[in-house]
Amino acid sequence: MTSGTDALKRAAAARALESVRDGMVLGLGTGSTIRFFLDLLGERVRAGDLSTVVGVPTSRRTAEIARGHGIRISRLRAQPRLDLTVDGADEVDPRGNLIKGLGGALLREKIVAQASDRFIVIVDESKVVERLGTRSPLPVEVTRFGSSRHQAFVVGLGAEVALRRAADGSRYVTSNGNYILDARFPEGIDDPVALNGSLRARAGIVENGLFLGMTTRALIAAPGGVRTIEPDGTAAPGDTR
Repeated sequence: MTSGTDALKRAAAARALESVRDGMVLGLGTGSTIRFFLDLLGERVRAGDLSTVVGVPTSRRTAEIARGHGIRISRLRAQPRLDLTVDGADEVDPRGNLIKGLGGALLREKIVAQASDRFIVIVDESKVVERLGTRSPLPVEVTRFGSSRHQAFVVGLGAEVALRRAADGSRYVTSNGNYILDARFPEGIDDPVALNGSLRARAGIVENGLFLGMTTRALIAAPGGVRTIEPDGTAAPGDTR
């Protein structure tokens, strides 16, 4: 039985698939919503409609799922420019800015998104927030060396910080061999641009989950249909269906 949330994720994924054309090189994100996109894309690949699409995955798990659907996989070094990336998000604000990274793939997701001509984000309505950081922690990927100092630095920026743990209680290690700090801001993030700048200027902080000014279009699925947010905060005309 499909849950209501799963049905919304599938609806957003189906709308994103409308932007895919045969022959495209696609960035493939990571997470539960992208699983629905891969399922639908795989159906079209097997049907022959999108048989020459090539995917560049942002995680090993995404690569495994894509291969299982018969989707051709490549690497960014072989496909340095992508037509479109489709990914999920942990939060979306009214202007299409994001927090991503609860799945642990934030660095690769950002690299792939930046290599793309277009970046479409698909979420259900529960991920929409007025202010980033009010629903989700901000993932911050850091080097193992000096990790305690990186954590102290992020605390100094006003966050409550926890070192991410794996299911067995060990320190979570990313595909890049780094740790992740999950930073919660009690009142949300007041100035995402300034925070992003502070994090990026700190040696040992590899990347953070703020995706600012990168989204071409955010597709928000709700019971009444899928609506679209453009980067300037406006809804595209006739977007709910």
